Amino acid sequence: MKKILLCGCLGKMGRVITQSISNFPNLEIAAGVDMQKDSSVKYPIFAHISECTIPVDVVLDFSRPEALDSLLDYCSNKNLPLVLCTTGYSEEALEKVTEYSNKIPVFKSANMSIGINLINGILKNISAMLYNNYDIEIIEKHHNQKVDSPSGTALLLANSIKDSIPEETNFVYGREGIKKREHKEIGIHAVRGGSIVGDHQIIFAGQGEIIELSHYALSREVFAIGALKASEFMCGKEKGFYTMDDVLK
Repeated sequence: MKKILLCGCLGKMGRVITQSISNFPNLEIAAGVDMQKDSSVKYPIFAHISECTIPVDVVLDFSRPEALDSLLDYCSNKNLPLVLCTTGYSEEALEKVTEYSNKIPVFKSANMSIGINLINGILKNISAMLYNNYDIEIIEKHHNQKVDSPSGTALLLANSIKDSIPEETNFVYGREGIKKREHKEIGIHAVRGGSIVGDHQIIFAGQGEIIELSHYALSREVFAIGALKASEFMCGKEKGFYTMDDVLK
């Protein structure tokens, strides 16, 4: 049985993971980290990760970007694998994640859904073929409490497309004013409202036809399952940087 330290355990995703862990007989949540308290949760909860004295095999994070330094320090000191599911990191923070992957095993994905990562793989294969004759637009929709725009998933998909195209392309975030669209643009549009879990559409618009790849998350459980699969995968791994591609393989 592999033991997880769940950071952000009382947040929306933390609670879904706590409910979903029963589907993983080889995993258990040994402890959690959260500023809140909830006596109904069966495992011990610490206000700060540095206070945790429970032995674990992997740290799973669904908290906030500002918690990154404490997570990296804790895992480095205890030589533990770290699964990062939080989005909204700065470029400086991402560089630090890469730096620490030379010391410990670090997993990072902008989206924990298996489906999104399969679509991302498809985009890597088809974008270069379609680019010359199609305009590319990405539309993402999330609930009204999401703090980062565009979503980390939209940027993941956009960068996969951009990296697959040999010509120089530019991201355009929404549009306003009076100006024709340039072919070298990759449009990224964010919608925020209600309780939308997470919708992503990638549109290849050509002359007389449209090719569209879509993914709709119907519940947060899809992200919890991916996160737990990643946690199981990371137990016992050597130092290095891992993504959902490694899990799927």
